[in-house]
Amino acid sequence: MFDNLYTNVYNLKMKNIEKPLYWVGKSLEDLKGFPEEVKDVMGYALHVAQYGGKASSVKPLKGIVPGSGVLEIVDDFDGDTYRAVYTVKFKEAVYVLHSFQKKSKSGIKTSQHDINLIKARYKQAEEDYKRNEGGKANG
Repeated sequence: MFDNLYTNVYNLKMKNIEKPLYWVGKSLEDLKGFPEEVKDVMGYALHVAQYGGKASSVKPLKGIVPGSGVLEIVDDFDGDTYRAVYTVKFKEAVYVLHSFQKKSKSGIKTSQHDINLIKARYKQAEEDYKRNEGGKANG
């Protein structure tokens, strides 16, 4: 699960370029409701992202905003699928846009409701980053 955990994190930390992590909307609150095992996977992947890396549980989320650097962490646990969506578009920050449990039992497509929420929160993150040049996120 944690491919070369210590090597990856050590190598990334040696670059000493940790980006701050900001939560948009209810993304943190929603993630806190996930099972502990899932929170561990999500937390590790976000930690790696803060140092410019990409964990093995992460894949691009297409169809949000071209060139937006939106990625999703996917974890299956106890028959359910959990996702956390974040962007690495900004030079000095990582923004977590959405955390949710996939409701559909058929197919892998993200619901239109979730896509719309991610797009709206991406715009919020973009505005926040421009306003604060990597400063604190609202919400």
